[in-house]
Amino acid sequence: MKTLMTSSIIALSALAGAAQADVNACLITKTDTNPFFVKMKEGATAAAEANGINLSTFAGKIDGDVESQITAVETCIASGAKGILITPTDSRTLTPVITQAREAGALVIALDTPFEPASVADATFATDNFKAGVLIGEWAAAKLGEDAASAKIALLDLNPSEISVDYLRNNGFLQGFGIDIKDPTDIGDEDDPRIVGNDVTNGNEEGGRTAMENLMQIDPEINVVYTINEPAAAGAYEALKSVGRENDVLIVSVDGGCPGVQNISDGVIGATSMQFPLLMASLGIDAIKSWAETGAKPQNTEGLDFYNTGVELITDEPVDDIPSLSSAEGMGKCWG
Repeated sequence: MKTLMTSSIIALSALAGAAQADVNACLITKTDTNPFFVKMKEGATAAAEANGINLSTFAGKIDGDVESQITAVETCIASGAKGILITPTDSRTLTPVITQAREAGALVIALDTPFEPASVADATFATDNFKAGVLIGEWAAAKLGEDAASAKIALLDLNPSEISVDYLRNNGFLQGFGIDIKDPTDIGDEDDPRIVGNDVTNGNEEGGRTAMENLMQIDPEINVVYTINEPAAAGAYEALKSVGRENDVLIVSVDGGCPGVQNISDGVIGATSMQFPLLMASLGIDAIKSWAETGAKPQNTEGLDFYNTGVELITDEPVDDIPSLSSAEGMGKCWG
């Protein structure tokens, strides 16, 4: 009897261990080179290890590589993943395969970039990207003061797909700057004469430099530059520097990576809206664990269709009525 009881305990322990080991999850990012996604992967990996979850990671070759993300989701479905964390590179095209994943029993959580509509995924952990844009737009308008009325603005966006994170930040910036936006889900339909033009960067430094060069050919007197992220901002700065205009143009961005915060300190970027990829990743892993154990899904922030992971304005040139942190304070909260 004692032998049987001991054997049963061992068997139950083995089953419990197997059950824990069977919690497989996936993280699918847009690229594995952008510091934002590198840090997100680090955060997800650490959280998965702490929670006993087997995490597989995938990434597109470049921002906009939707085919690689579709293949990754299909691989996760085939492996029986209990949860999928994804930063969708195309928040519309991925809908069919995400629906398949949910029908197969996986909890799907969007990180950073909401699907369209957000209900395509079970949950979204993200920055309020529109607010992130508003903050840097308000800051730029306040810095220029009366000269904001005659500003010449370049808008350096992500890619031609115009996914949610792209139009939310772009249009948030415009609204914050005081420019009326038309279709809030479209980029480039405004007719305000202060807008010199839009170009795409693929979210990297090379793209930012090329886009800035293109827009300077339209108007060499651009004095405000909005960028989708800090790598694009760094590229824009290099383009401006090459023609001796790096000191008379305001550059604003979104990210909050340590290199970007350092660029605030160095005067490369005037202000940036800091987001928190480590928090997004760790919350995502926690949600998968809870789903596996209890079947409970995460809840949205009240009044929003996503869970808001927060945003902070970082600048060394604060303006009245817009709360901000200095670059020194930002270095204590940055990532990358």
